[in-house]
Amino acid sequence: MSLSHRHIEVFRAVMTAGSVTGAAQALFTSQPTVSRELARMEQLLGYALFERGPGRVRPTARALALFDEVQRVYQGLDQVVARAQALGRAEAERLQVLTLPALAHALLPAASARWLARHPEAALSLTPQESPLLEEWMGAQRFDIGLSEGSGTVPGTRSETLAELDEVCIVPASHPLAAKPVLTPRDFHGERFVSLAPDDPYRRQFDAIFEAAGVQRRMQTETHSAMAVCALVQQGLGVALVNPLTAWACVSDSRQGALAVRPFSVAVPFRIQALWPLHRPAQALAEDFIAAVRAVLAEVAREHNGQR
Repeated sequence: MSLSHRHIEVFRAVMTAGSVTGAAQALFTSQPTVSRELARMEQLLGYALFERGPGRVRPTARALALFDEVQRVYQGLDQVVARAQALGRAEAERLQVLTLPALAHALLPAASARWLARHPEAALSLTPQESPLLEEWMGAQRFDIGLSEGSGTVPGTRSETLAELDEVCIVPASHPLAAKPVLTPRDFHGERFVSLAPDDPYRRQFDAIFEAAGVQRRMQTETHSAMAVCALVQQGLGVALVNPLTAWACVSDSRQGALAVRPFSVAVPFRIQALWPLHRPAQALAEDFIAAVRAVLAEVAREHNGQR
């Protein structure tokens, strides 16, 4: 016969209760049965766990050391039980969201605040990633939700268009162009222009628009980040075109109040879509997270339309 879980259970009960009688009551058994189990456990171990006296048992140093280890194990089991019970409550879910960096900065902070206010016990993980890795990871079923630009299909996912807005113009608040309600390509002629990087698809669209209009800009500064574009414009280094979410986030930030946002006369669509993995178990609170995203997008759309 070898040491069993029952022996450990009896030992823990005696240590917790402080007596064989108390352990027997806790285990719904008899005092002689507990005494036999303890004696058998000591025989199997080859050393005494308790010093016995009239009506009492006193743990040895070895028993105290063993009890510390037993308690660590049982605490771990308690955590497993708590987690198993929590999984039965949607509020305890952990939602994993994969998103473009631009959306992580400009859209998801406000949406996350709304969602977590409604589900304070839930956990949220936001992972920024650029295309095409974003689409690759979503196709591999690694995340509960993906947020991307455009309207293309991604294998292994279903897509849902959340909003379609237009790119907007941003200028320093003190710039003469800030006085105009709508800016045209001609308004940018001769202006210092803070541009996205040459390989950015929106950069290529902007360049084609200005080239078709015969507009020459002063292309002095460029960056891969729309947030960096806003920061550079705020410093007075030029004017620019960016997505409306980034513009909205920068203007909403009181630390960056020196920006003016104006509509562009040429429509350059900026689409936001949600990607849902087809072969990953659905999270109960995922739909509500997308509802929070939609609410923030609706706010941006109202502000965007009010500038027209």
